[in-house]
Amino acid sequence: MKLLRAVLGVAACALLLAGTAQAQNKIVIKLGWATSDAPTDTFAIGARLFKAALEEEAKGQFDVQLYPNRQIGDEKQLVEGMRLGTVDAAVVTNPVYAQVEPAFMLNDLPFLYPSEPKAFQVLDGNVGKQLSAKIEKKGIVMLAYMSGGYRQMLNNKKPVSTPEDVKGVKYRTMQNPVAIEMYTALGGSPTPLAWSETLTALQQGAVDGMDLGAPLIESLKVYEAVKYLSLTNHSFSACNLAMSKRLFDKLSPAQRTAVRNAAAKAAVEQRKQALELDDKAVAALRAKGMVVNKVADIAPFRARVMPVYDKFRADIGSELLDATLAQVK
Repeated sequence: MKLLRAVLGVAACALLLAGTAQAQNKIVIKLGWATSDAPTDTFAIGARLFKAALEEEAKGQFDVQLYPNRQIGDEKQLVEGMRLGTVDAAVVTNPVYAQVEPAFMLNDLPFLYPSEPKAFQVLDGNVGKQLSAKIEKKGIVMLAYMSGGYRQMLNNKKPVSTPEDVKGVKYRTMQNPVAIEMYTALGGSPTPLAWSETLTALQQGAVDGMDLGAPLIESLKVYEAVKYLSLTNHSFSACNLAMSKRLFDKLSPAQRTAVRNAAAKAAVEQRKQALELDDKAVAALRAKGMVVNKVADIAPFRARVMPVYDKFRADIGSELLDATLAQVK
């Protein structure tokens, strides 16, 4: 009996050591993003879906560790970290990638993408491949274009139905040159502010409004400070999953394929869930008392902002911009 116990003990230790060795041999991917880990957060949804897809695609080979809430850096730090190889992977908003590769300003052009399917038709096609190739030269491998939904205009002055409704209204903007130029072209008064200052500025009347996606308006309780929500769909928020090229290049060809396949699979489901969340959020905001209107015709807005396209044409690249315009028309 003692001999049997000893044999079983040795076997158990061997299994434990084998399991530990297998865990140690896994490739760890620390995946960060700046927003929360809430079930309704589009960045978190994308990150979780990628983790599940990759660990299924290449069983036992990867350990994807999730770091929400700026745990390993804000968006700028995440992008710079991927370039340096100090950050493995991240889900980051498009304008931050544009600070590294100006061609990404394309995705921030106002009233460019008439629908999400059209946006992803462009980004999953040749234009998206060209953007990916450009940023790969800067040390970042673009894995998937995911959805953050559309940014909408909200303010305390009046609903926005025509470009004239934007005139003279003070809109808080990010430090994003494309957004600033858009409001200027529409006759608004863009006011760059850090997010930490924005809600106070709205409550005190220092600014009249801002733009944001409907799910974030709900989750951040912006509806408590702003009355009118106009569904302008003026800026599509691509949130892009990427990996450090330094890490990607260390993977075997089969592992690289697994990473790309997992990212593509995750993106399909993330886009679907993001769209559903957007519809639910708009309904919830109506129920919470926001006055919601949908812009019937974006053509006058798009005509008014064409100088913005011209201003950033050189930074984006004429061929890339023209190819995109041909597709969205």
